[in-house]
Amino acid sequence: MLQLLDIAKDYENRPLLRGISFTVAANETVCLLGASGSGKSTLLRIIAGLETCEQGTVAWQGQDLSSAPAHLRNFGLVFQDYALFPHLSVFKNVAFGLQMQNLSRPEIERRTREAMTQVNLSGFEQRHVTELSGGEQQRVALARALAPRPRLLMFDEPLGALDRALRDRLLDELRGILHATRVPAIYVTHDQEEAFAIADRVLLLHEGKIVRDGSPAEVWNEPGSAWAARFLGLGNIVEGVVRLKVETLKVETRAGGFVLRCGHAHQTGEKVNLLLRPSGVRLAADGNLRGVVTDVVFQQARFKVTLENGLYFYLPEAPKIGEAIAISIPPSEVHCLA
Repeated sequence: MLQLLDIAKDYENRPLLRGISFTVAANETVCLLGASGSGKSTLLRIIAGLETCEQGTVAWQGQDLSSAPAHLRNFGLVFQDYALFPHLSVFKNVAFGLQMQNLSRPEIERRTREAMTQVNLSGFEQRHVTELSGGEQQRVALARALAPRPRLLMFDEPLGALDRALRDRLLDELRGILHATRVPAIYVTHDQEEAFAIADRVLLLHEGKIVRDGSPAEVWNEPGSAWAARFLGLGNIVEGVVRLKVETLKVETRAGGFVLRCGHAHQTGEKVNLLLRPSGVRLAADGNLRGVVTDVVFQQARFKVTLENGLYFYLPEAPKIGEAIAISIPPSEVHCLA
């Protein structure tokens, strides 16, 4: 098990990471999800032993790795730019790490072919990597990381250079490979779709801190903050004022009034942020939200409808631009953010 405790790192005399603590359990894939510049890749390099930190501990099964150099940690690392040797064949690229371990030639041959089979590259042994597509090159990089049988795999934006269709296909394959090999993994990305597709657990990194830790479903259903909801693109964030707090919360916003249940402690007159999810709504004459339509875009069997106040919703039928509409938002699609 990988354990991080209170990791801190400065960059150009400014705090980049602060108080980072989490674990990665056996067979678990943990995704570090955050915007560019949030410190994700730096944290990965600290775990790999390629960078030092000002404070904190990186441990494996309780053993402090502070004095262990990168090549002795037995962690595999896969980069976005593949980092392959262009003058070597696919086989020699995959075998490179094994050769550095001074294994016997038969053992190198066996492990190399085993790793290539795992990533569906059998028959590519003598091809040069410069002859391969981007997706095939990424498979070579993954095979090279798998061949030494690492106790942890780490991925730094591994699919960022690929187009969407290829990325989706490789993501499915990678998820299957991780489940089959049962190697724990840390996956770094800024793409929430990637994160939710591959992770057992998602860690949201913002301004050098972990602001949300949970399963993909937990993070999606309860983002926990206005920043997290905006970053994940979960819907409309509106500010409101608490008008009544009994068993339910009544909140007045620029978009209208909403009644909802909330587990947070709020006082009358307090300002709160609400998440209005754009799906699951309907047109209704007595709807609790009204506005004039300014844009309508067809998106996969539904219409994204934007109102003059900037809020948007998904409807099965398209209203006309300039039309005044009323939308009924069920309580299940309204959430109070801490």
